[in-house]
Amino acid sequence: MVNKVILVGNVGIDPEVRTTESGVKVARVRLATTERIYDRQTNESKELTEWHTVTLWRGLADVVDRYVKKGSQIYIEGRLRTREWTDKDNIKRYTTEVLADEMKLLGRKSDNQQAAAPQGGYSAPAQQPTAQPTQAASIPAVNDDPDDLPF
Repeated sequence: MVNKVILVGNVGIDPEVRTTESGVKVARVRLATTERIYDRQTNESKELTEWHTVTLWRGLADVVDRYVKKGSQIYIEGRLRTREWTDKDNIKRYTTEVLADEMKLLGRKSDNQQAAAPQGGYSAPAQQPTAQPTQAASIPAVNDDPDDLPF
């Protein structure tokens, strides 16, 4: 079975970067992808923008912390993950996000704040687990808000 996502888009807000209680770095990026759709009846092109939440761990999170900012264009390869939690009103909620395995910085060097930003891609280590057991200590058993995980 295959669970693979490939996205190329622009970062909508500066990334959120945190460190878990166990010392593992994690970043969350809001990525906008836009596609043009041509309506033959009206002879007009329309743009459809989708917003994606991308979570990057360890080394990828470090690269995001150093080189990615609002407006950066990036390439992401990863997997879809759906999380569930119970909100403060005891209602079960769900969110789907992309768990990144690889990231590439796109665009011009001048688009990055640091002129020394490396070119090419960054991959998660091959031994990266499919679940993140290291984050368990920092996530409460009952979560009121998906934005609190792990942020």
